[in-house]
Amino acid sequence: MIKPILNLLSRSASARAVRQLTPLLACCGALSLLAGCASEPDSHVVSAPPPAAPTNTVVTTTTTTNPPVVVINPDSTTTSTPAVSTTIVTQSAPPTPQTDLVVAQPSPEHVWLAGYWTWRDNQYQWMAGHWELPPTPKSAWVAPRWEQEGSAYRFYEGYWN
Repeated sequence: MIKPILNLLSRSASARAVRQLTPLLACCGALSLLAGCASEPDSHVVSAPPPAAPTNTVVTTTTTTNPPVVVINPDSTTTSTPAVSTTIVTQSAPPTPQTDLVVAQPSPEHVWLAGYWTWRDNQYQWMAGHWELPPTPKSAWVAPRWEQEGSAYRFYEGYWN
């Protein structure tokens, strides 16, 4: 392709002009060939869900023998605690409360809710403490508790007052 151009140029121009244009034409041709060959790979956006936030809570499960448990519907006439779906009464005392690792407070509005023992799957299970935002700035947390009633123990859920 370059030879016909050079022949054409040599007929109409001097040999000196052809010799000066030959390197220039060769460079331009090489650049145009290289420019046409270069291509970038297709771009693909790959996304993954963010990693789970690290947790510093420890949940320990303690099993006990299966003492008799009574599940009672709440008394709707009581006004000191909000109505809950069930009340747990068991014959065995809850274990000693565990020590929770208190992590940094997320904001000045957050309140630390201490861990407690609850009754699940016919055994005591530790519910680790955590930070929580109160529903209103003046709300106070009433912690869940076990109260002895004769030889039995009744569980009362925690709630915001």
